[in-house]
Amino acid sequence: MTKATGHGQDEVPASAERVVAGLRPHARVLFWPTVVLVGVFGATGYLYGSLPELWENAALVVGAVIIVVLFWLLPLATWLNRRYTITTRRIIFRRGFFVRTRQELLHSRGYDVTVRKTWLQSLSRSGDVLINAGLEHPLVLRDVPNADLVQQVLHDLMEASQTLIGSRRLEQSAVGDQTAVRNGR
Repeated sequence: MTKATGHGQDEVPASAERVVAGLRPHARVLFWPTVVLVGVFGATGYLYGSLPELWENAALVVGAVIIVVLFWLLPLATWLNRRYTITTRRIIFRRGFFVRTRQELLHSRGYDVTVRKTWLQSLSRSGDVLINAGLEHPLVLRDVPNADLVQQVLHDLMEASQTLIGSRRLEQSAVGDQTAVRNGR
């Protein structure tokens, strides 16, 4: 199946890239920031109005806002800005708050996938997925849920990509052989 555009006969292959999974680190990292948030709201609600001076109540609110921003909002924003997307062709690593970084790794390149789990990650069925593609440092999907399933999917996608590349090379060599016969070589 091909798709033609209005400007000519540009063909798009039917096996276009599809998103297999969109991942973030496990939300467990937001537990302690949320405890701080609830504690700050509770303490501020309890103490506000009971302090003798007006400026002390204002300082309490300002201090509470600063603590909430530093210990809840920044960890939340950091967690939201770290994403991993697995497609049928590649893995895309996106991270960063003020400086955005995007890395891509093609499945056709071939790589080694390892899962590393701490005892806490094992309890929540998450883990670190290390992808060694021959780079200086392995790329790491940090604390992803269902790490074993992610490893299995990456192995399957890499195998399918290698099979697809092998079949394309075989087709290209067959076309090359037919061209040589037609040209009288």
